[in-house]
Order: sequence, then C-alpha cells, then structure tokens
Amino acid sequence: MSIHLFATIVTATAIAANNRGEGDGSTLATLQKITRGNDQYTTISAEAIRWGLREYFQNHYAEKTNRTFDPDNDKYIFKNECFSPEDYIDDDLFGYMDAKKDKDNKDKTTKRRGALEVSRAISLDPYWGDTAFGSKGGEKGKTSIHSTEVHCTAYQYSVALTPESLKDPARAILALNAIAAVRHVGGNHARFLYDFRPESIILRVTEDPSPWIMNSFKRIGDSVGCPRLVRLVEVGDVKAEELIVGGEIADTPYGEQLSRLKVEVCRGVKEAIATAENRLKKTQLKTEVPV
Repeated sequence: MSIHLFATIVTATAIAANNRGEGDGSTLATLQKITRGNDQYTTISAEAIRWGLREYFQNHYAEKTNRTFDPDNDKYIFKNECFSPEDYIDDDLFGYMDAKKDKDNKDKTTKRRGALEVSRAISLDPYWGDTAFGSKGGEKGKTSIHSTEVHCTAYQYSVALTPESLKDPARAILALNAIAAVRHVGGNHARFLYDFRPESIILRVTEDPSPWIMNSFKRIGDSVGCPRLVRLVEVGDVKAEELIVGGEIADTPYGEQLSRLKVEVCRGVKEAIATAENRLKKTQLKTEVPV
C-alpha cells in the first residue's frame, strides 16, 4: 500500500495583515474572511502558502527550481517553459498548467496536478474588525490616508503528500523542510512581518489515505490545545504510532496526554520534522535528497 504524509501546522500568534482580499472601494485594505458558526475568521489562501513554499525552494535549491520570482521586475522567470517534474523540484511538488493551442486552434494544454496539497489557513481567533491607519506621505489629500485590517491571531493549515506520486519520492523530505521555513505568504509584508513557521505541528506517516488530523488545533485560553487529536487516538481512529507531535504543544497538558497514549511527542518542531523524515526514509524512498 502507499505511504502518505499528512501535517497540520499552527503558527505563532502575531499581528497579521496577510493575503488581502478585494478592496471595499475606498482606501481600506481588507483581509480575506470566512464565517464559521456565529463568528468571522480571517483566512489565507492555499496559493499564498504555496508561494511561500516556492520562495523557500527558490532561495535554497535555485538550480533545481524552474520558476523563480524577480521582485525588481515583479514577474516570474522560467528555466524551462515546457516544465519538467523530473528535473525541477517545484514542477514535481506543485504541478503546472501550460495552456496552448496548436495551429489548428486545438487544445494542446500540458498540465500536471500538484502532488503537494495545501489547505487554506484559518485563524484560531474570531476577527472583531481591528484596523490600522497610516499616511502614504507626501502631499496630503483625499487618498493620502490609508487603513488596513489587521488581526492578532495564529493560523492553522494542513498539507498532504503521497511520496510515490512524485517523480523523485525523496522530495517529500524537502517539502517537510520547507514547511518549517515558510516566511512570506503574500499580503502587506512591506508594513507587517508575520512569522508563518510552525509553533506546533502534528505529523502523520500512514497507509490511511485520509488525513484525520486537519483542524486539530483550537484556542484554549491564551494557549493552543488539541483535544480533538487526543480523542482520535483514545478511540483508535488514529494509531498513536503513526503520529509525531512537536513544538509548544508538547509543554501543555495535551502533550502530556498524547505522550501517555504512546504518541511520539517532541518539544522542538525541527526535532519532530526530523523524526518524520526518518520514518519516511524507512519506507524505502529509493532516491537521494538533492544537495
């Protein structure tokens, strides 16, 4: 059977102005939002998170990355516009679509579904309409004052990957390393720096094709807990030996409960990711990680 890798990540709590939505017709930069129950929550698109992952590969594996972003000219540059998942990490992990017509106007689109699936990130805290105001500088006028919606919160999202669906299965390990190093996720980063790395992470290496661990984190007081995950392990829907939990969650009562249930709990996020990498390597990934 195929081995699958799933991860659910929760970021640190900070002031966010990421991945803005459409303006409201004035000088207000709005956050994307979603309604859950009776409250509104802010959200960051999967595309923005994928952009952050692509940036990691561009900076760390430039020779093995097909698409790179040129910030000076605000455009993407391709080494090979025909794409090659065999040669390039990003073409393999994220897929591509090249929409073209032949001389007879028939469809000659080339596409490949991205092997690395990424969910939309959702804030742990409801959004109550906080707004920051500022001036664009220079001559004052009707448009010189701007306002930006901001949200002090943490974000939760999940990823899924089946290593054997990659042209090079060892790239699953590179994807894990990228998750720990995401910085930019799109949005108002000239004014707001938001650290999108994991504060806590849940990893699952399993033959089960369904993640089960999505949306495991929730706000508990001023901290973050994972009562849903504890229940899943207690009732046997998720096997304890398939899980690795790391980060600040380890120092909470939920980390202690999971440890008693024989889940591998690591105090460090990087330690948890390294443990998951070792488990993936034991599944006989046949190729070496590029350096």
